[in-house]
Amino acid sequence: MNTTGFKRQRAAFQDLLYQQETRPGSAAGGDGQAKVPTGIQIGAGVKTGGVYRITEQGAPNQTGNRYDIAIQGRGYFQVTLPSGQIGFTRDGSFQLSEQGELVTADGFRVEPTIVIPPEAVDVAISKTGEVQVKLANDPALQTVGQIQLATFVNEAGLEAQGGNLFLETASSGQPTVAAPGQPGFGDTLQGFVEASNVNPVSEITALITAQRAYEMNSRVVKTADEMLATSSQLR
Repeated sequence: MNTTGFKRQRAAFQDLLYQQETRPGSAAGGDGQAKVPTGIQIGAGVKTGGVYRITEQGAPNQTGNRYDIAIQGRGYFQVTLPSGQIGFTRDGSFQLSEQGELVTADGFRVEPTIVIPPEAVDVAISKTGEVQVKLANDPALQTVGQIQLATFVNEAGLEAQGGNLFLETASSGQPTVAAPGQPGFGDTLQGFVEASNVNPVSEITALITAQRAYEMNSRVVKTADEMLATSSQLR
């Protein structure tokens, strides 16, 4: 629940192959006139058909850290991984490296590279992702970088890597990159991070509902067994 930018997931299930004992509509007799109305199909159970990521917006949490950035709307931050690949994340808990670069908590550099001068006394990040600094000897704001966001046609097709990071796949499609605030892209909010979109109340309610359903089914089986045992002892 407290993982920054985490998106809840939902599992979908599919039935397995059926064993056809008698096909519906097959001939019931030798003359071929009568048809079996329903047939006999024996199921083999179910399997997990897919796990879908629910990408709805999480609430913004104020942190007071001037390098923290939340995305309000669609989009992912781009970071460079040690492998050289570009990763994508909604976790805007950013810090500065020893070179003054904007990096994630794991030290992955934000792309495009944004360097904050060591003499900067204040940093301002606009809703459109423009990064400006105020220097000690110059009261005017100076632009030092521009945050770019990436969106995907199928966000659910991104491959989770752990650490709030995702990689593009053939299913997600290639990213479309633009500045925050452009059509189809969210805004950036300085000093905030996006909270998880997991609703603990609804999740606990669903868990209790499933537990009660299991208990009721178990009680039905137990009661049926007791009734069968009682009937078998009748004389």
